[in-house]
Amino acid sequence: MKALLPVGALALVLAVGTAPMARAQDEQAAEFRATTLSLSAEGEVRTAPDLAVIGLGVRTEGATAAEALARNATRMTATVAALKAQGVAPADIQTSNLSLDPQYFDDGKAPRRLTGYQASNTVSVRLRDMGRVGPVVDALVAAGANQIDSIGFQLAEPHAAEDAARREALKALQAKADLYAQATGYRIQRLVRLSEGGGGYQPRIMAAPMAFAARKVATPVEAGELTVGVSVSGLYELSR
Repeated sequence: MKALLPVGALALVLAVGTAPMARAQDEQAAEFRATTLSLSAEGEVRTAPDLAVIGLGVRTEGATAAEALARNATRMTATVAALKAQGVAPADIQTSNLSLDPQYFDDGKAPRRLTGYQASNTVSVRLRDMGRVGPVVDALVAAGANQIDSIGFQLAEPHAAEDAARREALKALQAKADLYAQATGYRIQRLVRLSEGGGGYQPRIMAAPMAFAARKVATPVEAGELTVGVSVSGLYELSR
């Protein structure tokens, strides 16, 4: 036979089981009854970059694959040596692409024919002295580099700038909340929820096609400034 609980005990079990649910419903109801204000704001700071990233390399051709690759290796070795002679640390030089492709002549009439091979070796170089970007580029071209794909400007340590942008975003959010509260005759009771959305900073990357004719002046490179931005959202509880 199944044991039966006394009526009082059964009521106690039901009360205990439903208590957490009732509390959650009460909290939801209280939040629903509250007057809330949901806002978002952005903060930005501008700062000079302290890191340049250049994509450069050597492109060579040859009648055979071995010849194209050998020519490339000779010029690329000189290019890397020039980088190190300019004070670039080995850790700041990284191979980004190495390719060897057949080259064909095709005039649309006769069957295409193999004319040779093209080898390409590119590296990504980080330069930490903004004032030497132009002279370094010129030194690399003199050493044998004949391919510069891009140049970008970054922050080596972006955290301080991002934190400054966060402070600006929070100031803007609070000012906006104060304005809405004052305009509607309310006052801010408390900040219920705060979240951060997208933001940070986007490094400036530009294509940098260059003609490698002899130059009498150094290559001018202007780093400019970077914009670091952060967006925040907040939910405020208002009261009269």
